[in-house]
Amino acid sequence: MGLVGELGGLHADVIRIGHTRAVSTSSLFDALGRPVRSLGTGGATVVGLAAMVGAGVFVVWAPAARTAGVWLPLALVIAWVVACCNASSSARLAARHPEPGGTYVYGRERLGEAWGFLAGWAFVVGKMASCAVMALVFGVYVWPQAPGVAGAVLVVAAAVAVVVGVRLSEWVVRLLLVVVVAVVVAVVVVAWGSGAAHVSNLALQGRWHGLSGVLAAAGMVFFAFAGYARITALGARARDGRVVGRAAVVALGAALVLYGAVGASVMAVLGPRAVGHSVVPLADAVVAAGAGRVVGAVVAVGAALACGAALVSLLSGVVRTVSEMAADGNLPLVVRRLGAGAPRLAVGVVAVVVLGVVAVGDVWTTVGLSSFGVLVYYAVANASALRLGPQEDRPLLAVPVVGLVGCVVLAFCLPLESVLLGVVALGVGACGYGARRWLSG
Repeated sequence: MGLVGELGGLHADVIRIGHTRAVSTSSLFDALGRPVRSLGTGGATVVGLAAMVGAGVFVVWAPAARTAGVWLPLALVIAWVVACCNASSSARLAARHPEPGGTYVYGRERLGEAWGFLAGWAFVVGKMASCAVMALVFGVYVWPQAPGVAGAVLVVAAAVAVVVGVRLSEWVVRLLLVVVVAVVVAVVVVAWGSGAAHVSNLALQGRWHGLSGVLAAAGMVFFAFAGYARITALGARARDGRVVGRAAVVALGAALVLYGAVGASVMAVLGPRAVGHSVVPLADAVVAAGAGRVVGAVVAVGAALACGAALVSLLSGVVRTVSEMAADGNLPLVVRRLGAGAPRLAVGVVAVVVLGVVAVGDVWTTVGLSSFGVLVYYAVANASALRLGPQEDRPLLAVPVVGLVGCVVLAFCLPLESVLLGVVALGVGACGYGARRWLSG
């Protein structure tokens, strides 16, 4: 999860409130600066990198190393393959369905109303969990003695920023990307330059954690790739899913190289066991390499900037998705009224839910919950791509098939606590959806 987060394709300048009223999102929801249609291929790749390279790189190594051990690189590659399939399928669908809504629209149009609802609700669940992760990661890096308090302050600040219309222009996104990449590269340089990194820690001679452990780690690492939909949404503007899909794969490839370098560096310094028990693995790695507290503080600043930028975008995206679903009658009337009558109150309600998760959750379980929701979302996207016809620029059949199977397998190989929470959250939404359909029918 990166600097500008993932908005699931919801990049329209106007959203519907109810079925008759249009409200401009330029001040309330546009936390990403100028519209994506003004970006070229190079700009799209930069935005995609900014959407992926961020807070995730500071946290995913610990839960992934706990389940995969020295086989973490294999988990990273598996997550990358699934992300590439998702990006390709989403880009082709976005070119055919340019209206806002992302997979919420694709599932509804290609599979049926219920599947569209499942995608939208999974997005809301996953991204609200992502918001909590951003806050928790911010807390553990900035104020480890009281991470919940620091995270809560960030959530409140981000909600205020969304309400008053704080904008992250393309140049701000680029600058933040440079800062975060510089911090990550500094970790790699310090790790290997200090002599503290030992290649023996990377040798595939440790205990095999089983295929399920590697797949669970891949599901966790998927969290760090999840922002690529920021590029695939450009397919709705360009009407060329192939070009946008290639841009997404290029950005994913660059992210894979960067993640591989930092993951290997942290593992080489600390060893897989220590990484698996570290709350702040990048900071612990530079300290163990003898870089001192100053470099550790620089890493913390990088993590804080990444989390703050991502959280503003994520809150905006969740509220926008909720408003779209409410406008279609797929959420309760009270939610619809919140969006139509007082959108700022809707931001507040989302922020309160996120604060609740921050208060009772931990980083690793919440990362798993976020990955579960987003993987379900993309499972629907790949299933929708299978319904594209030959004349609709359909991707190679293997792409959506691998993406669909990969998303389902990774989702249910995540740690049991995360899977149970995800199933319960989706089940609650499904029950509400069924009850509304039954009452209205």
